Amino acid sequence: MAALTLVSTSTLFLTPPGVYAPQWDTELLTRALCREGVDSSTDVLDLGTGSGAVAVQAARLGARVTAVDISWLSVFTTRVNALLARRRVRVRHGDLTTAVAGRRYDLVISNPPYVPSPADRIPGGGPSRAWEAGRDGRVFVDRLCVAAPGMLRPGGALLVVHSALCGTDTTLRNLEDGGLRASVVDRAEVPYGPVLRARRPWLVRQGLIGEGDDQEELVVIRAERP
Repeated sequence: MAALTLVSTSTLFLTPPGVYAPQWDTELLTRALCREGVDSSTDVLDLGTGSGAVAVQAARLGARVTAVDISWLSVFTTRVNALLARRRVRVRHGDLTTAVAGRRYDLVISNPPYVPSPADRIPGGGPSRAWEAGRDGRVFVDRLCVAAPGMLRPGGALLVVHSALCGTDTTLRNLEDGGLRASVVDRAEVPYGPVLRARRPWLVRQGLIGEGDDQEELVVIRAERP
């Protein structure tokens, strides 16, 4: 299991209440991004950009970056953070791919909501919209799996980070069913955050975690279009 050291970016990025602040999953996705050989010839799409932390890192590597989020506050925050970093990032408001329909990219990156929830409805706003993903945690991950083949240019790749709680093998299988070559390229064990700690009894009843579990496995899955 790879070690993961969280590098705090909260002092570098504006993260007002209601915007997902960079955390362990942000760090893991950024680490995978930096291995992709991104340069000035790379068109990158960041879906569910949050604070824009990963999008700005892609711009630092020289990429042409488009970032999308359904939250207007996240759109504004990402624009401000890109300005503060003196990097160019095109920021669009929309629900995953709706803001960039019909366009294809060399690299698509995403840290979508993926936390299993006892609630049947996805929140329409507020901070919890950044992590709530339905009973199995797969509402947004499944949408990415379906959309990925149409978002990628030949030879392009998707990088998506999520918890193993919502099914690593399911994500791999769904991406491969879409004609992509998929594999886990990074993983790390991290302490439960406040959301998982708060719903531990429900997660235990669902059989998603054990009574004594206190760490969550995060994975980065890479899927390439032939």
